[in-house]
Amino acid sequence: MTATLTPPPVAERAPGRHITHWDPEDETFWRVTGRRVARRNLVWSILVEHFGFSIWLLWSAVAVSLPAAGFAFTVDQLFWLVAVPNLVGAVMRLPYTAAVARFGGRTWTTVSSALLLIPIGLMTACVLNPATPYWMFLVAATTAGLGGGNFASSMANISYFYPERHKGVALGVNAAGGNLGVAVVQFAVPLVIVAGAGLHLEYAPLLWLLPVVAATVGAWLFMDNLAVTRAPVREQAVVLRNRHTWVMSFLYIGTFGSFIGYSAALPLLVKGEFPAVAGALWAALGPLVGSAARPVGGWLADRFGGARVTALTFVAMGAGVGAVLLSLRAGSFAPFLAGFLLLFVASGVGNGSTYRMIPAIFRGRPKGRTEAAAVIGIAAAVGALGGFLIPRGFGMSIAATGGIDAALWVFLAGYAVCLAVTWACYLRRVPAGAI
Repeated sequence: MTATLTPPPVAERAPGRHITHWDPEDETFWRVTGRRVARRNLVWSILVEHFGFSIWLLWSAVAVSLPAAGFAFTVDQLFWLVAVPNLVGAVMRLPYTAAVARFGGRTWTTVSSALLLIPIGLMTACVLNPATPYWMFLVAATTAGLGGGNFASSMANISYFYPERHKGVALGVNAAGGNLGVAVVQFAVPLVIVAGAGLHLEYAPLLWLLPVVAATVGAWLFMDNLAVTRAPVREQAVVLRNRHTWVMSFLYIGTFGSFIGYSAALPLLVKGEFPAVAGALWAALGPLVGSAARPVGGWLADRFGGARVTALTFVAMGAGVGAVLLSLRAGSFAPFLAGFLLLFVASGVGNGSTYRMIPAIFRGRPKGRTEAAAVIGIAAAVGALGGFLIPRGFGMSIAATGGIDAALWVFLAGYAVCLAVTWACYLRRVPAGAI
């Protein structure tokens, strides 16, 4: 009698790079087909998200040099320029998340990448003309927020490609690759704008022109749309009635909001507090270590539970704020930088651990994967508001008191609240490591 051999499961494709069957929880499917396809989509997702973060935070690196280029803006006006992209980026994350379910990950990644050409062009036009009014700078800074939306759509899309057992690391690596765009832009801009004679601020946006075009073409050619991601908006909107959606969004303000907010503000803070220091290059160390810490946070959450790791990160962030406050009293740059680096490392770990908590919270629900992806996008949007609140907090503190101490005390209180919420909601009555 001849045995009937069952062919290994593979991804079923429709024309135009559309995958109609996707089951990463099936071990055989994952080994034969899933892992390879998921990694290819992850690579291009990281690339587009990386450039999105670079464009999003481009003003944080350029604003420091605007006075030297002849633009007579006040300190508060400069803080507005680095804060506005974060506010817009937070708002854009909601429609960007919904766009993945509406159009597919490959389609929307391509479109969102192409949209980055708008802030590149507007910034170039602004800095080339010394007579450009401040309101036009604000308009250009507003469009940079388009880069902030990429993160939410990228994370929602990649969450579908990976099985539960690999989600923490996959989402951590995806996010870290994007977050590194902040460090790259803050390292690169101070170097390229002084290439040749004089100060050339237009080199900053133009540096990303060809890479963005290449990423747009690559996303269209090599990524895939998954049928499983296609869900009506009403199916995603059901999570708005779930309290965990808003608790996790609040906690993400404390982790990611801190990361992006400090990234935007630190170059101006170093220049204001320690004008003799090469602030732009030192400030880039923060987002660099924060980005590197994010996949570590995902790995730790997979191993020990996301809630435990998240709680510890808020303790560490409180210690970081305390170190910065002490350094300001001593007038010493080294402990000032060390305190901020601790803040960045802790926020990076917290970014990874909070995002790992979301799939765990919704695990076992009938439409848990769809709901988790929707919550990831909502949390990304709400959390990014910290990127607006922190720079504005520093700007208002300087305007009102002449220093940043008042803002730091407010941030310290915020981390204490985040710690209390994490304990009350996910540690007090939940088995250790369950979330």
